[in-house]
Amino acid sequence: MEDILNLDINENRYSRFELIPWWNQELLHNSTIMVVGAGAIGNELIKNLALLGIGKILIVDMDKIEQTNLTRSILYRMSDIDKYKADAAVEKAMEINPDVTAIPLKVNVATDIGLGVFRKMDIILGGLDNREARLSINQACYKVNKPWIDGAIEVLNGFARVFVPPGPCYECTMTETDWKLINKRKSCALLTHEQMLEGKIPTTPTSSSVIAGIQVQEMLKLLHNDRNLPTLAGKGYVFNGLTHDSFVVEYQRKDDCMSHDTFEVIKEMPWSARNTSISEMLKQAKEDLGEEAILEFDRDIATTAACVCGNSKEIFNVVNKLKNRDIICEKCGKTMRFETIHSISGNEEFLDKKLFDIGIPLFHIISARSRLNYIHYELTSDKNEVLGGLF
Repeated sequence: MEDILNLDINENRYSRFELIPWWNQELLHNSTIMVVGAGAIGNELIKNLALLGIGKILIVDMDKIEQTNLTRSILYRMSDIDKYKADAAVEKAMEINPDVTAIPLKVNVATDIGLGVFRKMDIILGGLDNREARLSINQACYKVNKPWIDGAIEVLNGFARVFVPPGPCYECTMTETDWKLINKRKSCALLTHEQMLEGKIPTTPTSSSVIAGIQVQEMLKLLHNDRNLPTLAGKGYVFNGLTHDSFVVEYQRKDDCMSHDTFEVIKEMPWSARNTSISEMLKQAKEDLGEEAILEFDRDIATTAACVCGNSKEIFNVVNKLKNRDIICEKCGKTMRFETIHSISGNEEFLDKKLFDIGIPLFHIISARSRLNYIHYELTSDKNEVLGGLF
């Protein structure tokens, strides 16, 4: 008897996935995932997301591609050198799978991404190499109640950790040494921040594949949360590439952790950081909460700087974004002292300034408080400018 070739005319790109009993491809197509960091781990994350058919991917990275990236990053080619990592990764993701829509954000995740962006994501994946950025993502995710999955590698080793509010968070896992390293602006590999930016973290593409694979696998289980699949929420997967030993650690939630602040009432407002003034927002806060209401920022903002020689100038920028030249006196060359604010009561002389002009990012969420009552205002009019390619 001749063999009969059995062709299933209903097969499609995702047919093999759909053989998995709990799989929901439509769910994946409708999901929005942020990948922070488009280096070694980030490349593997993005590749996996594209292969899986994740519908919307936001790629955040402010660096450009160098030759050292080519040995650890599957998405980049020689022709991509000097391009932004985020731009090249977006292009390659949509080449891998035309069903995917991806957009880049070439900014600093710690200072330039509004909380509204995090709020629009389903899950955030981290492929970072420093504690400062991790802590910033952690705080943003908990404020808007979004899970995030952290990955890190060094040489042949690595770990993946899953943080789901209101459970243990990244800050809960930090030790005194971690805080000292953050204060010294050190990277995970005990190199200076400048060395880190030069690409001197020792990594391999093999360890990147292992850790990113675990991260995306955990993401899949979290997205299918109605299937009651076991996850690493509140836990970490540790991989020793020398011996191929691996184990899972469980983290404890610290009740006094400062990163557990979660916004309960978020009010979407037809405002933009570019054209909404401080006074407009404060007026709305007083209408909603009473005359005692104040605005609170989640960052310290430098307002003015003064020098011992008598010279002074306006700054109005986030403290973390200040460079040495910003606080050097133009007259005498000495370092100037600067004043900072993190709240607005209404007595300030600069209430007419736009939010963007004092360092508030687009699509951010700003808090208003009166005693123990809070409202959090989202600058919703910025959504299209920031995420227009996705929503």
